[in-house]
Amino acid sequence: ERRKQKRRFMNRIFCCAALLATVCGLCARADETDALTKDIGPSDAGRLGAGIIVGEPTGASVKYWFNDLMAIDGAAGWSTHDHSDFYLHSDVLWHNFDLIPVPRGRLPVYIGAGGLVRFRDDNRDNQVGIRVPVGLSYMPDGLPIDVFAEIGPALDVSPNVQGEVTGGIGIRYWF
Repeated sequence: ERRKQKRRFMNRIFCCAALLATVCGLCARADETDALTKDIGPSDAGRLGAGIIVGEPTGASVKYWFNDLMAIDGAAGWSTHDHSDFYLHSDVLWHNFDLIPVPRGRLPVYIGAGGLVRFRDDNRDNQVGIRVPVGLSYMPDGLPIDVFAEIGPALDVSPNVQGEVTGGIGIRYWF
């Protein structure tokens, strides 16, 4: 029993390290995209938003803008997936503000790449995967919020290879 607990603990450390390495590797190029940004209105660079997401997972959502087109987001919460105690994901996102024009506010379409980890109960191995979210985020003029919806096709790579869909709807307050 003690060996199983030690193995589960080491697996959790490995999962977190793999997720962190994935996100850090994708973020390393964020500063290089500054030359690609264009005037899209008020700058979001350096802003942090926090709120909730409902779906897979249901819990807390955060987002940080590196520049006017690139951001990192993350969510932590409860998973609807079988035998999961806790779910965590993080993605690097690229935004296009020109695809869907709106008369008020901004409605960027975004695509990203990142990783996910599901911490499991019942002595089952934790799951680690990669995901590619696609979504919309409505940013009204004059209000420090955004409302978003995303779908994130994912591929679990450990302990078994299997496909799935993650995503949800949510709202964040911007500081």
